[in-house]
Amino acid sequence: MAGTLDGLLVVALEQAVAAPYCTSRLADAGARVIKIERPGGDFARYYDRVVHGESAYFVWLNRGKESVVLDLKVEADRALLARMVARADVFVQNLAPGAAARLGFGTEDLRARHPRLVTCSISGYGEDGPYAQMKAYDLLVQAESGLSSITGTSEGMARVGISVADIAAGQQAHGAILEALLARERTGEGCAIHVSLFAAMADWMTVPLLHYDYGGTAPARTGLNHPSIAPYGAYPFRGGTVLISIQNEREWESFCAGVLGDAALAADPRFTDNPARVAHRDELDAVIVTVFGALERTALTARLDAAGTAWGMVNGVDALSTHPQLRRMTVGTPTGPVEMPAPPAMTDAQPTPRPVPALGEHTDAVRREFS
Repeated sequence: MAGTLDGLLVVALEQAVAAPYCTSRLADAGARVIKIERPGGDFARYYDRVVHGESAYFVWLNRGKESVVLDLKVEADRALLARMVARADVFVQNLAPGAAARLGFGTEDLRARHPRLVTCSISGYGEDGPYAQMKAYDLLVQAESGLSSITGTSEGMARVGISVADIAAGQQAHGAILEALLARERTGEGCAIHVSLFAAMADWMTVPLLHYDYGGTAPARTGLNHPSIAPYGAYPFRGGTVLISIQNEREWESFCAGVLGDAALAADPRFTDNPARVAHRDELDAVIVTVFGALERTALTARLDAAGTAWGMVNGVDALSTHPQLRRMTVGTPTGPVEMPAPPAMTDAQPTPRPVPALGEHTDAVRREFS
């Protein structure tokens, strides 16, 4: 089945995570994505060897692409790339700020030569400003944006366990490209898109920032507890840990009566509304831990379900691997098929996933095509 973006040509001068995340979603939707790799390849190919010798990152983010190796220090390869971009609908790059321009592929020049082209440049901190030339990898941006300061426990900060800054930037780039393509259908004109990891994280940090700017205090690190809603966190039971969430007073009253077995607790002045419960979180948690600690999973979840309380198990990756809601797809790689999570957005025009390319697998064919 043809994808929504079937017939669209994307040329991607990309590496690592943010740009490949963006273009992998375009490829999933049917776009033809030609990935330009340096001699030796995208360094994300070598982050690990856990997937039959392939990198987990690379396998995840590069399915459905064509791999073309070019040495852009060589004039003939730059000329080839220029011919490819001239026929492209979208050009994505995440080289260091200024590097693409020095190679002859700066945004202003490309937009002047190709008015219908949509360009997307992904950087760490943006292409101007005092941090523009700083190297910016995911964990650095987690720290610089303040995300690390609200992540972890009272004892210390923690890294978010995935490359969240890269992924956020890739998502922003993907959405902006789709908007630009829609606008082009109306106007005939492409546009230039600029996305940074820092800006993506700053957007996701809006609520903590507003708490600080207008409330005077940033949210505290609370581990697996919500900083401003209670009860909303993890509690031990006999045999595991469950996370529950109470979002309104109706749910709170039902939780007290049906789960804690004490309807009168809902009217206790310490717990009568969410601000009071947050202020008396330790006392509230002691009540919940006492009740939950006496129950095994089946009895506890039966109570939670009957009361309409939202809950989820605090699982490890092992439980994710066998989770009944996990949808998988099989993707070919140079070393054999791999099962991985299917794209989260399901559509009627979902194409069959195309394989992950070997380094330079399509170089000769693309050279002939664009000669």
